[in-house]
Amino acid sequence: MSGVKRHEIADRDVLLDVHNLQVTFAANETPAVQGVNFRIHRGEKLALVGESGSGKSVTALSLLRLLEGAQLSGQVMLEGRDLLQLSPRELQRVRGDAIAVVFQEPMTALNPLMTVGRQIAEVVELKQGVSKKQAWQEAIALLAQTGIPEPQRRATAYPHQLSGGQRQRAVIAMALANRPALLIADEPTTALDVHLRMQILELLSQLQQTTGMAVLMITHDLNLVRQFADTVAVMQNGHILEQGPVQQVFGMPQHVYTERLIESRPVRDVATPVGEALNANPCLAAAALQVYYDVPQTGVRGWFRKGQFQAVAPMDFVLQPCETLAVVGESGSGKTTLAQAVLGLLPAQGTLEVMGQTWQQPSARNSAHNKHLRKQVQVVFQDPFSALSPRLTVGEIVGEGLLVHAAHASAQDKRERVLRMLAEVGLTQAQFPGLLERYPHEFSGGQRQRIAIARALVVEPAVLVLDEPTSALDATIQQQVLALLQRLQKERGLAYLLITHDVDVVKAMAHRVMVMKSGQVVESGDVWQILEQPQHPYTQALVAAAGYGQPG
Repeated sequence: MSGVKRHEIADRDVLLDVHNLQVTFAANETPAVQGVNFRIHRGEKLALVGESGSGKSVTALSLLRLLEGAQLSGQVMLEGRDLLQLSPRELQRVRGDAIAVVFQEPMTALNPLMTVGRQIAEVVELKQGVSKKQAWQEAIALLAQTGIPEPQRRATAYPHQLSGGQRQRAVIAMALANRPALLIADEPTTALDVHLRMQILELLSQLQQTTGMAVLMITHDLNLVRQFADTVAVMQNGHILEQGPVQQVFGMPQHVYTERLIESRPVRDVATPVGEALNANPCLAAAALQVYYDVPQTGVRGWFRKGQFQAVAPMDFVLQPCETLAVVGESGSGKTTLAQAVLGLLPAQGTLEVMGQTWQQPSARNSAHNKHLRKQVQVVFQDPFSALSPRLTVGEIVGEGLLVHAAHASAQDKRERVLRMLAEVGLTQAQFPGLLERYPHEFSGGQRQRIAIARALVVEPAVLVLDEPTSALDATIQQQVLALLQRLQKERGLAYLLITHDVDVVKAMAHRVMVMKSGQVVESGDVWQILEQPQHPYTQALVAAAGYGQPG
């Protein structure tokens, strides 16, 4: 092939042709990506899959040279131009026009000081050269196109005023503002529930059909790949091990690593609460629990008082020791609001007892009484990277709760408790010399989530609120973290309030399930009853989308 450029002999329908891509960072002589080859045709949906650290995100970001300090070699041919050879000015015209990117975490992708409508309009105004008014109308139309309800009102909202799913839709609307030929979607549906995930996939498919747009999807969700992609490429340690049509690769995988990825689904290994656990006093007990938010009123009435929005309608539930109650529902259903009320972070009406005691609120929220309850109920958040302070060491992060709840213990005792807790979640000094002095960025996503679990458990709580604890992790790491949580529950008799949209996680972890929609519990019961014989149409649609149940 000497003397002949690849793009001169490529298929006419090839939009992007990547040949022998290598990415090396100055601090590491070993290439993060090496010898990567793939093609994306116009209108094609290619999924790049692999575990954390496999090189899939590095590969995607290097296409637009978005990696600071990276040394790139090879060819990235886009319609006859090698993107690795373009000047910064030429490349700037490619970014957002020919190729757009949707990142995983919308809160970091959006400016917290600007309304989402203004941010989208700014892109339209800059790239298309239209007036501010036209750009604003286009921003509203894009929000409507991505399925956000009341797009005109949502356009005036700031990112923190939207749910996670709505924020991701806003990011997608911004990326699609200039109808790019290729959309790079880096885990775009990780934080979304099943319904929203399907809606986003349908949206991308519709746009692909109408505009001819191609999609490069970076994901660890193999179910998503099956439902969305045309072709798939499997990466490990910076190399593509296998690629081809989705049905071929998943149906007859040629590499043992691909087989392991396909088989890495959550495994159920939970104890059924019996005997003492069933007869014990409940860890959590709610009766007619409800939560209201103050909202501004329009007109003259808004001058004198605020209105109220019911985020959680009256509900009853009980959570016993060694039991997991899963709360599932779409974004905006009230799941997270309920979790915040259980944690004593929001004032609630009705009765909510933690280990037989109620939160004092709102004026006495920081009382000694509440301090004792905070020891009993702890939380593990969705994204371990943003949940752990990058400025604190692992020892400081895990031991932070002991400063409050074991203030009289000696420094040596606290250190030993931290080390024991880290060892219990699978992190030891033998594996990681100087473990307590290390920082979060030195660990993988799964290891960071183990640190977050250790931080929650070091004060020996009775209840853990698990807010999407594995949604940011790839399939194999998710399996490991769930196995850890299952073991800790059996050994410590922990009660879990599991907030999730992942039906596979519900199947693996839950004893009972509450299904929420628009702030109300529409159905609750034993996990197998909910998954196999759902009664409410919403529950039927939810479990059917994940491959369970009998839709009505």
